[in-house]
Amino acid sequence: MTDISTDSPSRPVVARFCPSPTGNPHVGMARTALFSWAFARHHGGRFVFRIEDTDTSRDNEESYALLVEVMHWLGLDWDEGPEVGGPNGPYRQSERMDVYADVAQQLLDAGHAYKAYDSAEELEARRNAARAAGKPSGYDGLHRDLTPEQAAAYEAEGREPVIRFKMPQKDWTFTDLVRGEITFGAENVQDFVIVRANGQPLYTLTNPTDDALMGVTHVLRGEDLLSSTPRQIALYEAFAEIGIGGGFTPEFGHLPFVMGEGNRKLSKRDPESNLLDYKPKGFLPEGLLNYMALLGWSIADDRDVFSIPEMVEAFEIGSVNASPARFDIKKAEAINGSHVRLLTDADLRDRLVPYFQDAGLIDEMPTETQLGVLAAATPLVHERMTLLTEAVDMLRFLFVSDEEFSVDEADAAKNLDEKGLEVVRAARDALDAIPGTAEWTTSTIEGALRLTLIDGMGLKPRLAFGPVRVAATGSRISPPLFESLELLGHRRTIARLDAALG
Repeated sequence: MTDISTDSPSRPVVARFCPSPTGNPHVGMARTALFSWAFARHHGGRFVFRIEDTDTSRDNEESYALLVEVMHWLGLDWDEGPEVGGPNGPYRQSERMDVYADVAQQLLDAGHAYKAYDSAEELEARRNAARAAGKPSGYDGLHRDLTPEQAAAYEAEGREPVIRFKMPQKDWTFTDLVRGEITFGAENVQDFVIVRANGQPLYTLTNPTDDALMGVTHVLRGEDLLSSTPRQIALYEAFAEIGIGGGFTPEFGHLPFVMGEGNRKLSKRDPESNLLDYKPKGFLPEGLLNYMALLGWSIADDRDVFSIPEMVEAFEIGSVNASPARFDIKKAEAINGSHVRLLTDADLRDRLVPYFQDAGLIDEMPTETQLGVLAAATPLVHERMTLLTEAVDMLRFLFVSDEEFSVDEADAAKNLDEKGLEVVRAARDALDAIPGTAEWTTSTIEGALRLTLIDGMGLKPRLAFGPVRVAATGSRISPPLFESLELLGHRRTIARLDAALG
Protein backbone atom coordinates (compact mmCIF):
# COMPACT_ATOMS: atom_id res chain seq x y z
CA MET A 1 0.00 0.00 0.00
CA THR A 2 1.08 3.54 -0.72
CA ASP A 3 1.05 6.12 2.05
CA ILE A 4 -0.90 8.76 0.19
CA SER A 5 -3.59 10.79 1.90
CA THR A 6 -6.68 11.64 -0.11
CA ASP A 7 -8.84 12.51 2.89
CA SER A 8 -9.21 16.11 1.71
CA PRO A 9 -9.04 16.43 -2.09
CA SER A 10 -8.27 19.94 -3.25
CA ARG A 11 -11.54 20.23 -5.21
CA PRO A 12 -14.91 18.41 -5.22
CA VAL A 13 -14.36 14.86 -6.40
CA VAL A 14 -15.54 13.78 -9.84
CA ALA A 15 -14.62 10.18 -10.71
CA ARG A 16 -15.58 8.27 -13.81
CA PHE A 17 -16.00 4.85 -15.36
CA CYS A 18 -15.66 4.74 -19.15
CA PRO A 19 -15.74 1.23 -20.62
CA SER A 20 -15.80 0.29 -24.28
CA PRO A 21 -18.82 -1.80 -25.36
CA THR A 22 -16.82 -4.68 -26.81
CA GLY A 23 -17.72 -8.21 -25.77
CA ASN A 24 -19.06 -9.16 -22.36
CA PRO A 25 -18.40 -7.10 -19.22
CA HIS A 26 -15.63 -8.67 -17.15
CA VAL A 27 -14.51 -8.77 -13.54
CA GLY A 28 -11.54 -6.40 -13.97
CA MET A 29 -13.81 -3.80 -15.55
CA ALA A 30 -16.34 -4.09 -12.72
CA ARG A 31 -13.60 -3.82 -10.07
CA THR A 32 -12.49 -0.53 -11.67
CA ALA A 33 -16.09 0.71 -11.69
CA LEU A 34 -16.53 -0.28 -8.02
CA PHE A 35 -13.37 1.49 -6.83
CA SER A 36 -14.17 4.65 -8.81
CA TRP A 37 -17.76 4.66 -7.58
CA ALA A 38 -16.78 4.01 -3.95
CA PHE A 39 -14.15 6.75 -4.09
CA ALA A 40 -16.66 9.27 -5.40
CA ARG A 41 -19.31 8.26 -2.87
CA HIS A 42 -16.82 8.30 0.01
CA HIS A 43 -15.94 11.90 -0.73
CA GLY A 44 -19.50 13.00 -1.46
CA GLY A 45 -18.51 13.60 -5.08
CA ARG A 46 -19.97 12.83 -8.48
CA PHE A 47 -19.68 9.62 -10.45
CA VAL A 48 -19.71 9.84 -14.25
CA PHE A 49 -20.52 6.82 -16.41
CA ARG A 50 -19.70 7.27 -20.09
CA ILE A 51 -19.26 4.94 -23.03
CA GLU A 52 -16.14 4.95 -25.20
CA ASP A 53 -17.61 3.62 -28.42
CA THR A 54 -15.62 5.22 -31.23
CA ASP A 55 -14.18 1.90 -32.46
CA THR A 56 -16.91 1.03 -34.93
CA SER A 57 -15.20 -2.25 -35.87
CA ARG A 58 -15.55 -3.66 -32.34
CA ASP A 59 -18.25 -1.72 -30.47
CA ASN A 60 -21.85 -2.93 -30.61
CA GLU A 61 -25.23 -2.09 -29.13
CA GLU A 62 -25.65 -5.45 -27.42
CA SER A 63 -22.48 -4.90 -25.39
CA TYR A 64 -23.62 -1.38 -24.55
CA ALA A 65 -26.96 -2.68 -23.25
CA LEU A 66 -25.15 -5.35 -21.19
CA LEU A 67 -22.90 -2.72 -19.61
CA VAL A 68 -25.88 -0.67 -18.50
CA GLU A 69 -27.69 -3.79 -17.24
CA VAL A 70 -24.68 -4.94 -15.21
CA MET A 71 -24.21 -1.52 -13.64
CA HIS A 72 -27.86 -1.54 -12.57
CA TRP A 73 -27.61 -5.09 -11.20
CA LEU A 74 -24.50 -4.24 -9.18
CA GLY A 75 -26.18 -1.10 -7.84
CA LEU A 76 -23.39 1.23 -9.03
CA ASP A 77 -25.57 4.26 -9.71
CA TRP A 78 -24.23 7.25 -11.61
CA ASP A 79 -24.81 11.00 -11.44
CA GLU A 80 -24.07 11.68 -15.11
CA GLY A 81 -24.30 9.32 -18.05
CA PRO A 82 -26.68 7.22 -20.14
CA GLU A 83 -30.33 7.25 -19.00
CA VAL A 84 -29.51 9.94 -16.43
CA GLY A 85 -28.13 12.71 -18.64
CA GLY A 86 -26.20 15.61 -17.18
CA PRO A 87 -24.64 18.95 -18.03
CA ASN A 88 -21.72 17.52 -20.01
CA GLY A 89 -23.46 15.15 -22.40
CA PRO A 90 -23.76 13.35 -24.61
CA TYR A 91 -22.10 10.50 -22.75
CA ARG A 92 -21.40 8.21 -25.68
CA GLN A 93 -18.26 9.13 -27.57
CA SER A 94 -19.81 8.17 -30.89
CA GLU A 95 -22.12 11.17 -30.38
CA ARG A 96 -19.24 13.57 -29.62
CA MET A 97 -17.18 13.39 -32.82
CA ASP A 98 -17.61 17.09 -33.54
CA VAL A 99 -16.18 17.85 -30.08
CA TYR A 100 -13.00 15.88 -30.79
CA ALA A 101 -12.59 17.43 -34.25
CA ASP A 102 -12.81 20.90 -32.71
CA VAL A 103 -10.29 20.07 -29.95
CA ALA A 104 -7.85 18.56 -32.47
CA GLN A 105 -8.06 21.71 -34.59
CA GLN A 106 -7.44 23.92 -31.55
CA LEU A 107 -4.34 21.87 -30.70
CA LEU A 108 -3.09 22.28 -34.28
CA ASP A 109 -3.76 26.01 -34.30
CA ALA A 110 -1.94 26.49 -30.99
CA GLY A 111 1.11 24.49 -32.12
CA HIS A 112 0.55 21.62 -29.69
CA ALA A 113 -0.08 19.18 -32.53
CA TYR A 114 1.02 18.74 -36.12
CA LYS A 115 0.21 16.77 -39.24
CA ALA A 116 2.55 13.88 -40.03
CA TYR A 117 2.63 12.29 -43.47
CA ASP A 118 4.89 9.27 -42.83
CA SER A 119 3.88 6.09 -44.60
CA ALA A 120 3.64 2.85 -42.64
CA GLU A 121 6.68 1.50 -44.49
CA GLU A 122 8.77 4.58 -43.67
CA LEU A 123 7.81 4.39 -40.00
CA GLU A 124 8.68 0.71 -39.77
CA ALA A 125 12.05 1.19 -41.46
CA ARG A 126 13.04 4.01 -39.10
CA ARG A 127 11.85 2.05 -36.05
CA ASN A 128 13.90 -0.97 -37.07
CA ALA A 129 16.94 1.24 -37.51
CA ALA A 130 16.41 2.76 -34.05
CA ARG A 131 16.12 -0.69 -32.47
CA ALA A 132 19.30 -1.80 -34.21
CA ALA A 133 21.09 1.23 -32.78
CA GLY A 134 19.76 0.51 -29.29
CA LYS A 135 17.55 3.60 -29.25
CA PRO A 136 13.84 4.00 -28.34
CA SER A 137 11.68 2.96 -31.28
CA GLY A 138 8.88 5.48 -30.84
CA TYR A 139 8.20 8.26 -33.29
CA ASP A 140 11.38 10.19 -34.11
CA GLY A 141 9.68 13.54 -34.79
CA LEU A 142 10.73 13.69 -38.45
CA HIS A 143 7.57 15.57 -39.49
CA ARG A 144 7.39 17.73 -36.39
CA ASP A 145 8.47 20.92 -38.13
CA LEU A 146 7.52 20.54 -41.76
CA THR A 147 7.38 23.72 -43.78
CA PRO A 148 4.13 24.52 -45.63
CA GLU A 149 5.92 23.63 -48.87
CA GLN A 150 6.96 20.20 -47.56
CA ALA A 151 3.43 19.50 -46.33
CA ALA A 152 1.99 20.57 -49.68
CA ALA A 153 4.40 18.25 -51.50
CA TYR A 154 3.32 15.28 -49.41
CA GLU A 155 -0.34 16.11 -50.02
CA ALA A 156 0.36 16.36 -53.74
CA GLU A 157 1.54 12.75 -53.55
CA GLY A 158 -1.89 11.85 -52.20
CA ARG A 159 -0.68 11.20 -48.66
CA GLU A 160 -3.29 11.62 -45.92
CA PRO A 161 -1.75 12.79 -42.63
CA VAL A 162 -2.35 11.67 -39.10
CA ILE A 163 -2.37 14.29 -36.35
CA ARG A 164 0.32 13.84 -33.72
CA PHE A 165 0.54 15.57 -30.36
CA LYS A 166 3.82 17.39 -29.82
CA MET A 167 5.22 16.10 -26.53
CA PRO A 168 7.28 18.65 -24.56
CA GLN A 169 10.85 17.37 -24.31
CA LYS A 170 11.13 16.78 -20.58
CA ASP A 171 10.90 14.06 -17.97
CA TRP A 172 7.48 13.42 -16.50
CA THR A 173 6.98 12.90 -12.77
CA PHE A 174 3.62 12.46 -11.07
CA THR A 175 2.30 10.98 -7.82
CA ASP A 176 0.17 7.94 -8.46
CA LEU A 177 -2.57 7.52 -5.85
CA VAL A 178 -1.77 3.80 -5.56
CA ARG A 179 1.94 3.57 -6.42
CA GLY A 180 3.49 6.82 -5.21
CA GLU A 181 5.91 8.94 -7.23
CA ILE A 182 6.61 7.73 -10.77
CA THR A 183 8.95 9.21 -13.38
CA PHE A 184 9.06 8.62 -17.13
CA GLY A 185 12.13 9.84 -18.99
CA ALA A 186 11.58 12.11 -22.00
CA GLU A 187 13.22 9.55 -24.29
CA ASN A 188 10.41 7.07 -23.50
CA VAL A 189 7.51 9.40 -24.28
CA GLN A 190 7.53 10.39 -27.96
CA ASP A 191 4.98 12.29 -30.03
CA PHE A 192 1.84 10.20 -30.46
CA VAL A 193 -1.11 10.00 -32.83
CA ILE A 194 -4.38 11.56 -31.68
CA VAL A 195 -6.31 11.44 -34.99
CA ARG A 196 -6.01 8.79 -37.68
CA ALA A 197 -5.53 9.64 -41.34
CA ASN A 198 -9.24 8.94 -41.93
CA GLY A 199 -10.18 11.58 -39.37
CA GLN A 200 -11.13 9.15 -36.61
CA PRO A 201 -10.01 10.36 -33.16
CA LEU A 202 -8.11 7.89 -31.01
CA TYR A 203 -8.46 7.05 -27.32
CA THR A 204 -5.36 9.15 -26.72
CA LEU A 205 -7.44 12.24 -27.59
CA THR A 206 -11.02 11.33 -26.74
CA ASN A 207 -10.38 10.11 -23.21
CA PRO A 208 -8.48 13.17 -21.91
CA THR A 209 -10.83 15.51 -23.80
CA ASP A 210 -13.89 14.06 -22.10
CA ASP A 211 -12.19 14.02 -18.70
CA ALA A 212 -11.28 17.69 -19.11
CA LEU A 213 -14.70 18.81 -20.33
CA MET A 214 -16.54 16.74 -17.70
CA GLY A 215 -14.41 18.08 -14.87
CA VAL A 216 -12.99 14.70 -13.82
CA THR A 217 -10.67 15.15 -10.85
CA HIS A 218 -9.56 11.56 -10.20
CA VAL A 219 -8.85 8.87 -12.78
CA LEU A 220 -8.79 5.32 -11.43
CA ARG A 221 -7.91 2.71 -14.04
CA GLY A 222 -5.91 -0.45 -14.67
CA GLU A 223 -2.13 -0.55 -14.42
CA ASP A 224 -1.91 -1.56 -18.09
CA LEU A 225 -2.64 2.12 -18.88
CA LEU A 226 0.13 3.46 -16.64
CA SER A 227 2.56 4.11 -19.52
CA SER A 228 0.05 6.42 -21.24
CA THR A 229 -0.23 8.72 -18.23
CA PRO A 230 2.59 11.16 -19.21
CA ARG A 231 0.89 11.69 -22.57
CA GLN A 232 -2.40 12.47 -20.89
CA ILE A 233 -0.78 14.86 -18.42
CA ALA A 234 0.85 16.68 -21.34
CA LEU A 235 -2.52 16.99 -23.03
CA TYR A 236 -4.12 18.42 -19.88
CA GLU A 237 -1.37 21.03 -19.71
CA ALA A 238 -2.04 21.94 -23.33
CA PHE A 239 -5.79 22.08 -22.65
CA ALA A 240 -5.20 24.46 -19.75
CA GLU A 241 -3.15 26.72 -22.00
CA ILE A 242 -5.80 26.97 -24.72
CA GLY A 243 -8.81 27.07 -22.40
CA ILE A 244 -10.31 23.58 -22.73
CA GLY A 245 -11.86 22.21 -19.55
CA GLY A 246 -11.29 23.38 -16.01
CA GLY A 247 -7.59 24.14 -16.34
CA PHE A 248 -6.33 21.39 -14.02
CA THR A 249 -4.80 17.93 -14.34
CA PRO A 250 -6.64 15.02 -12.68
CA GLU A 251 -4.92 12.80 -10.17
CA PHE A 252 -4.25 9.24 -11.35
CA GLY A 253 -4.46 5.92 -9.54
CA HIS A 254 -3.51 2.72 -11.35
CA LEU A 255 -5.15 -0.40 -9.97
CA PRO A 256 -3.33 -3.75 -9.76
CA PHE A 257 -3.90 -6.55 -12.24
CA VAL A 258 -6.37 -9.29 -11.34
CA MET A 259 -4.57 -12.59 -11.81
CA GLY A 260 -6.07 -15.92 -12.84
CA GLU A 261 -4.72 -19.46 -13.00
CA GLY A 262 -1.04 -20.02 -13.69
CA ASN A 263 0.11 -16.66 -12.35
CA ARG A 264 -1.12 -14.77 -15.39
CA LYS A 265 -3.47 -11.83 -15.84
CA LEU A 266 -7.14 -12.79 -15.75
CA SER A 267 -8.25 -12.75 -19.36
CA LYS A 268 -11.64 -11.96 -20.86
CA ARG A 269 -11.56 -15.53 -22.13
CA ASP A 270 -11.26 -17.01 -18.63
CA PRO A 271 -14.65 -18.37 -17.48
CA GLU A 272 -14.47 -16.67 -14.09
CA SER A 273 -13.88 -13.31 -15.78
CA ASN A 274 -17.27 -13.13 -17.47
CA LEU A 275 -19.43 -10.91 -15.28
CA LEU A 276 -22.63 -12.07 -16.96
CA ASP A 277 -22.22 -15.56 -15.48
CA TYR A 278 -22.49 -14.51 -11.86
CA LYS A 279 -26.16 -13.59 -11.66
CA PRO A 280 -27.45 -16.84 -13.24
CA LYS A 281 -25.03 -18.79 -11.02
CA GLY A 282 -26.80 -17.35 -7.99
CA PHE A 283 -24.46 -14.61 -6.78
CA LEU A 284 -25.88 -11.66 -4.89
CA PRO A 285 -24.66 -8.32 -6.25
CA GLU A 286 -23.51 -7.28 -2.77
CA GLY A 287 -21.65 -10.57 -2.36
CA LEU A 288 -19.85 -10.19 -5.68
CA LEU A 289 -19.04 -6.54 -4.98
CA ASN A 290 -17.68 -7.46 -1.55
CA TYR A 291 -15.35 -10.02 -3.12
CA MET A 292 -14.24 -7.70 -5.92
CA ALA A 293 -13.40 -5.07 -3.32
CA LEU A 294 -10.97 -7.56 -1.78
CA LEU A 295 -9.05 -7.70 -5.08
CA GLY A 296 -6.56 -5.11 -3.94
CA TRP A 297 -8.24 -3.55 -0.89
CA SER A 298 -9.45 -4.58 2.55
CA ILE A 299 -11.61 -2.92 5.16
CA ALA A 300 -9.51 -4.46 7.96
CA ASP A 301 -6.80 -7.10 8.27
CA ASP A 302 -9.11 -9.51 10.10
CA ARG A 303 -12.35 -8.90 8.22
CA ASP A 304 -13.46 -10.06 4.78
CA VAL A 305 -17.24 -9.62 4.90
CA PHE A 306 -18.74 -6.14 4.84
CA SER A 307 -21.63 -4.24 3.33
CA ILE A 308 -21.19 -1.84 0.45
CA PRO A 309 -22.20 1.16 2.62
CA GLU A 310 -19.43 0.10 5.03
CA MET A 311 -17.01 -0.03 2.12
CA VAL A 312 -18.00 3.46 0.98
CA GLU A 313 -17.45 4.83 4.47
CA ALA A 314 -13.98 3.27 4.76
CA PHE A 315 -12.68 3.38 1.19
CA GLU A 316 -9.53 5.34 0.36
CA ILE A 317 -7.64 4.81 -2.87
CA GLY A 318 -4.32 5.19 -1.06
CA SER A 319 -5.14 1.96 0.81
CA VAL A 320 -5.23 -0.10 -2.38
CA ASN A 321 -2.37 -2.56 -2.64
CA ALA A 322 -0.27 -2.09 -5.77
CA SER A 323 0.57 -5.81 -5.99
CA PRO A 324 -1.50 -8.03 -8.32
CA ALA A 325 -4.62 -9.57 -6.79
CA ARG A 326 -5.46 -13.23 -7.38
CA PHE A 327 -9.02 -14.20 -8.24
CA ASP A 328 -10.28 -17.17 -6.20
CA ILE A 329 -13.74 -18.41 -7.19
CA LYS A 330 -14.05 -20.52 -4.03
CA LYS A 331 -13.48 -17.49 -1.84
CA ALA A 332 -15.91 -15.47 -3.95
CA GLU A 333 -18.57 -18.13 -3.34
CA ALA A 334 -17.81 -18.21 0.39
CA ILE A 335 -18.15 -14.43 0.63
CA ASN A 336 -21.43 -14.68 -1.26
CA GLY A 337 -22.68 -17.32 1.15
CA SER A 338 -21.98 -14.98 4.05
CA HIS A 339 -24.12 -12.32 2.40
CA VAL A 340 -26.92 -14.83 1.77
CA ARG A 341 -27.01 -15.56 5.48
CA LEU A 342 -27.22 -11.85 6.27
CA LEU A 343 -30.52 -11.55 4.39
CA THR A 344 -33.86 -11.82 6.12
CA ASP A 345 -36.00 -14.82 5.18
CA ALA A 346 -38.45 -12.51 3.41
CA ASP A 347 -35.72 -10.79 1.37
CA LEU A 348 -34.16 -14.12 0.46
CA ARG A 349 -37.56 -15.51 -0.62
CA ASP A 350 -38.05 -12.54 -2.97
CA ARG A 351 -34.59 -12.97 -4.46
CA LEU A 352 -35.18 -16.68 -5.04
CA VAL A 353 -38.37 -16.19 -7.05
CA PRO A 354 -36.64 -15.41 -10.39
CA TYR A 355 -34.47 -18.53 -10.11
CA PHE A 356 -37.51 -20.74 -9.50
CA GLN A 357 -39.23 -19.07 -12.44
CA ASP A 358 -36.22 -19.72 -14.69
CA ALA A 359 -36.32 -23.39 -13.63
CA GLY A 360 -40.02 -23.59 -14.54
CA LEU A 361 -41.01 -24.35 -10.93
CA ILE A 362 -42.94 -21.13 -10.33
CA ASP A 363 -45.24 -19.39 -12.79
CA GLU A 364 -44.27 -16.12 -14.44
CA MET A 365 -47.09 -14.66 -12.36
CA PRO A 366 -46.58 -16.67 -9.15
CA THR A 367 -49.65 -17.97 -7.36
CA GLU A 368 -50.19 -17.27 -3.68
CA THR A 369 -49.75 -20.99 -3.03
CA GLN A 370 -46.37 -21.08 -4.79
CA LEU A 371 -45.13 -18.01 -2.93
CA GLY A 372 -46.43 -19.42 0.33
CA VAL A 373 -44.59 -22.70 -0.13
CA LEU A 374 -41.39 -20.89 -1.03
CA ALA A 375 -41.74 -18.58 1.97
CA ALA A 376 -42.23 -21.57 4.29
CA ALA A 377 -39.32 -23.48 2.74
CA THR A 378 -36.81 -20.62 2.61
CA PRO A 379 -35.86 -20.81 6.33
CA LEU A 380 -35.08 -24.51 5.87
CA VAL A 381 -32.33 -23.80 3.34
CA HIS A 382 -31.24 -20.31 4.39
CA GLU A 383 -28.16 -21.47 6.30
CA ARG A 384 -27.28 -24.15 3.76
CA MET A 385 -26.82 -21.97 0.69
CA THR A 386 -23.75 -20.44 -0.86
CA LEU A 387 -25.39 -19.58 -4.18
CA LEU A 388 -29.07 -18.85 -4.75
CA THR A 389 -29.31 -21.55 -7.41
CA GLU A 390 -28.64 -24.18 -4.75
CA ALA A 391 -32.09 -23.50 -3.31
CA VAL A 392 -33.67 -24.57 -6.59
CA ASP A 393 -32.06 -28.00 -6.39
CA MET A 394 -32.82 -28.43 -2.69
CA LEU A 395 -36.48 -27.40 -2.94
CA ARG A 396 -37.39 -28.69 -6.38
CA PHE A 397 -39.26 -31.65 -4.85
CA LEU A 398 -41.85 -29.28 -3.34
CA PHE A 399 -42.81 -27.71 -6.66
CA VAL A 400 -42.79 -30.51 -9.22
CA SER A 401 -45.93 -32.55 -9.84
CA ASP A 402 -46.06 -36.22 -8.91
CA GLU A 403 -45.84 -37.02 -12.63
CA GLU A 404 -42.67 -34.97 -13.06
CA PHE A 405 -41.05 -36.10 -9.82
CA SER A 406 -38.00 -38.32 -10.17
CA VAL A 407 -35.39 -39.83 -7.88
CA ASP A 408 -31.67 -39.39 -8.48
CA GLU A 409 -30.42 -42.72 -9.82
CA ALA A 410 -27.17 -42.73 -7.86
CA ASP A 411 -28.96 -41.88 -4.61
CA ALA A 412 -31.59 -44.52 -5.30
CA ALA A 413 -28.93 -47.18 -5.88
CA LYS A 414 -27.34 -46.44 -2.50
CA ASN A 415 -30.49 -45.90 -0.44
CA LEU A 416 -33.38 -47.78 -2.04
CA ASP A 417 -31.98 -51.30 -2.14
CA GLU A 418 -33.88 -54.16 -0.50
CA LYS A 419 -33.09 -52.99 3.04
CA GLY A 420 -33.83 -49.40 2.16
CA LEU A 421 -37.22 -50.30 0.76
CA GLU A 422 -38.06 -52.14 3.98
CA VAL A 423 -37.40 -48.85 5.79
CA VAL A 424 -39.54 -46.93 3.32
CA ARG A 425 -42.41 -49.45 3.72
CA ALA A 426 -42.33 -49.13 7.49
CA ALA A 427 -42.13 -45.34 7.27
CA ARG A 428 -45.02 -45.25 4.81
CA ASP A 429 -47.30 -47.17 7.15
CA ALA A 430 -46.31 -45.07 10.17
CA LEU A 431 -46.90 -41.79 8.36
CA ASP A 432 -50.17 -42.96 6.81
CA ALA A 433 -51.45 -43.66 10.30
CA ILE A 434 -51.18 -39.99 11.30
CA PRO A 435 -54.82 -38.89 11.52
CA GLY A 436 -55.89 -35.85 9.49
CA THR A 437 -54.16 -32.80 8.06
CA ALA A 438 -54.24 -30.98 11.38
CA GLU A 439 -51.97 -33.63 12.89
CA TRP A 440 -49.50 -33.50 9.96
CA THR A 441 -46.85 -31.43 11.70
CA THR A 442 -43.10 -31.58 11.99
CA SER A 443 -43.20 -32.88 15.55
CA THR A 444 -45.82 -35.56 14.80
CA ILE A 445 -43.92 -36.72 11.71
CA GLU A 446 -40.66 -36.89 13.65
CA GLY A 447 -42.32 -38.80 16.50
CA ALA A 448 -43.87 -41.37 14.18
CA LEU A 449 -40.66 -42.01 12.26
CA ARG A 450 -38.43 -42.23 15.32
CA LEU A 451 -40.83 -44.57 17.07
CA THR A 452 -41.07 -46.88 14.07
CA LEU A 453 -37.60 -46.76 12.55
CA ILE A 454 -35.27 -46.13 15.47
CA ASP A 455 -37.11 -47.58 18.45
CA GLY A 456 -39.01 -50.26 16.54
CA MET A 457 -36.41 -51.38 13.96
CA GLY A 458 -33.32 -50.43 15.94
CA LEU A 459 -31.83 -48.40 13.09
CA LYS A 460 -29.34 -45.59 13.40
CA PRO A 461 -30.71 -42.19 12.21
CA ARG A 462 -28.70 -42.18 8.97
CA LEU A 463 -29.96 -45.62 7.94
CA ALA A 464 -33.46 -44.82 9.17
CA PHE A 465 -34.03 -41.48 7.52
CA GLY A 466 -31.82 -41.68 4.40
CA PRO A 467 -34.12 -43.98 2.40
CA VAL A 468 -37.18 -41.93 3.39
CA ARG A 469 -35.46 -38.73 2.36
CA VAL A 470 -34.48 -40.07 -1.06
CA ALA A 471 -37.92 -41.58 -1.70
CA ALA A 472 -39.79 -38.40 -0.73
CA THR A 473 -37.49 -35.66 -2.04
CA GLY A 474 -35.60 -37.47 -4.80
CA SER A 475 -32.17 -36.77 -3.34
CA ARG A 476 -30.04 -37.52 -0.31
CA ILE A 477 -29.39 -33.76 -0.06
CA SER A 478 -32.47 -31.84 1.03
CA PRO A 479 -33.70 -29.55 3.80
CA PRO A 480 -34.38 -31.13 7.21
CA LEU A 481 -36.48 -34.22 6.61
CA PHE A 482 -39.38 -33.74 9.02
CA GLU A 483 -39.99 -30.12 8.02
CA SER A 484 -39.74 -31.12 4.36
CA LEU A 485 -42.40 -33.78 4.75
CA GLU A 486 -44.69 -31.35 6.53
CA LEU A 487 -44.42 -28.92 3.59
CA LEU A 488 -44.83 -31.73 1.08
CA GLY A 489 -48.09 -32.74 2.72
CA HIS A 490 -49.60 -36.05 3.76
CA ARG A 491 -51.07 -37.07 0.42
CA ARG A 492 -47.97 -36.29 -1.67
CA THR A 493 -45.62 -37.88 0.86
CA ILE A 494 -47.54 -41.15 0.87
CA ALA A 495 -47.78 -41.09 -2.94
CA ARG A 496 -44.01 -40.73 -3.31
CA LEU A 497 -43.27 -43.47 -0.80
CA ASP A 498 -45.73 -45.70 -2.65
CA ALA A 499 -44.00 -44.88 -5.95
CA ALA A 500 -40.64 -45.87 -4.51
CA LEU A 501 -42.15 -49.14 -3.32
CA GLY A 502 -44.09 -49.72 -6.51
